[in-house]
Amino acid sequence: MNPHRRILLRGAGAATLLPLLGGGLLTPRQALAGEWNRAAFTARALADAVKQAGAATAGESRDLVITAPEIAENGAKVEVEIASNLANTRSLALFAEKNPMPLNAILEFSAAALPYARLQLKLAETTRLRVVARTADGKTHVAWREIKVTLGGCGA
Repeated sequence: MNPHRRILLRGAGAATLLPLLGGGLLTPRQALAGEWNRAAFTARALADAVKQAGAATAGESRDLVITAPEIAENGAKVEVEIASNLANTRSLALFAEKNPMPLNAILEFSAAALPYARLQLKLAETTRLRVVARTADGKTHVAWREIKVTLGGCGA
């Protein structure tokens, strides 16, 4: 292929995109991950993470479902499914009690979305998972599940 042709095609592509960028057509309007609860995700103690996530007063519920293996041979990759059968669930938060940073995820749902997620976690050692659901009326609900880890995945 002719090298001059490549230079011409590259220049033509850049000339086409430049007006779109300058005109604001390809600029991001909203950073979806821009606002996050830094205090909850960086907390080193479970109690601090739960408090910062606003889940300190959660009541136990059987309507939260945690599907995970009883024994995980390798903590570097543990597949977990969480779901809520509570009406009007707006968010699910997942904590691993003995991880260096206990809060693993906070998932927000719209009114029409099914409150379900499938996640892969890194677990440092045998630990208890805690799922906290927040409903539209502001109430929080919690469920637990212990997972035995034979080989830790978080180092140290």
